[in-house]
Amino acid sequence: MVYQVLRSTTLLVTMLFSLLLAAHTAAEQLTRIGDYEIHYSAVATSFLTPEVAQAHGIQRSAGHGLVNVSVRERQEDGGTRAVNASVQGHVTGLADAQESLSFRTVHDGDATYHLATFALRHDEPMRFNLDVRYDRNASPERVSFIQRFYIER
Repeated sequence: MVYQVLRSTTLLVTMLFSLLLAAHTAAEQLTRIGDYEIHYSAVATSFLTPEVAQAHGIQRSAGHGLVNVSVRERQEDGGTRAVNASVQGHVTGLADAQESLSFRTVHDGDATYHLATFALRHDEPMRFNLDVRYDRNASPERVSFIQRFYIER
C-alpha cells in the first residue's frame, strides 16, 4: 500500500515536472509579479500515464484536458518555494461557450499544484482566464492564455 502511494506520488511529480519543463522549453508559460511566479500549462489528459490518472481521479481521454497552475515565491538565495493559492477560472472557445474550471489542490512534499479538467474542442483556440490569489490580503492576479488542441481520432 505504501509502495503504491509512493509510486503514484513519484509519477505525479514526474508528470507535473515534465509539464512545467515542456511548457518552459516551448514558451515560458509563467507570469512574474513582484517576488512571485505563477506557472501554468494545459495538456490533453491522454498524455497522462494511466497510473497517474487513476491515482488522482483524472479521466484520461483524448476529449479532456488538464490545467496545472503552481505559484512559487522567489527567495533571497535565488531559489523558490511553493506558495499555497486559490485558483478560479473558466475556459471559452470560439463560440464563446464558457466552461467553469473547478480546481483542486494537490500537495506533494514541497510542491503544490492546482489542477482542473475541461472538455477539449478540436482545432479550436481555447482561451483560459484564471484568477490566482496567493495573498489573501490582495486582489487575485489575472492570468490569461490561449491554446489550441488537436484531438486524436
